[in-house]
Amino acid sequence: MTKGLFVTATGTDVGKTFISALIVKKMRAEGLNCGYFKPALSGAELRGDKIIPGDCEYVLKTAGIVANPSDFASYIFKTPVSPHLAANIEGVEIKNEKILSDFTKKKQEFDYLVVEGAGGIVCPFNLGDEKILLPDIIKMLGLDVIIVTNAELGSINNAVLTSEYIKNHGIKSRGFIINHYDENDLMQNDNKLQIEYLTGENVLAVVKEGELDLQIGEATLLSLFKEI
Repeated sequence: MTKGLFVTATGTDVGKTFISALIVKKMRAEGLNCGYFKPALSGAELRGDKIIPGDCEYVLKTAGIVANPSDFASYIFKTPVSPHLAANIEGVEIKNEKILSDFTKKKQEFDYLVVEGAGGIVCPFNLGDEKILLPDIIKMLGLDVIIVTNAELGSINNAVLTSEYIKNHGIKSRGFIINHYDENDLMQNDNKLQIEYLTGENVLAVVKEGELDLQIGEATLLSLFKEI
């Protein structure tokens, strides 16, 4: 049976794609058939007459997966805004059924799947007749989450709010990964401690600026994946 893990974050541009890529890369380096999936992507790049989902392309290249990036996202939008608004602008309606169908197909290709969200945990996918927020998708896919956060000033507040929202919506969080971490920064070291103290969750790993490998044990990493 396939096992999966959902990567969310405390906000936009925190590093979900970067961390997702490092996870898939590490899993595959351990000889595990790990893949990637993104329900919706905004801000895709237009190259000639082709729309390229940059996040998907980056993860696949980093992890050494040779495949068409467009096959790894259900919805791909050129407009660099929230998925619900990008869909409205481009005349598309995001539907749960398509995301679930594509996810099911990816489960048949891989033994492990890293699923990356969009924006922060409250990211809207559809605010029309069928209201779909990111937590609805996470629960539909039956996944636990890890939370990517920055190490910068304000990260304690963002981490605690995200953790509480996730818990209040019946989703299990497996812990945090702190991105852009400087171990010589007193404030960032304290942020790490207080995030653990105030949320009751572990910081699973810290990632320094420019680091290209995830410093986390194989057993710990495997324990984060849930049968789906």
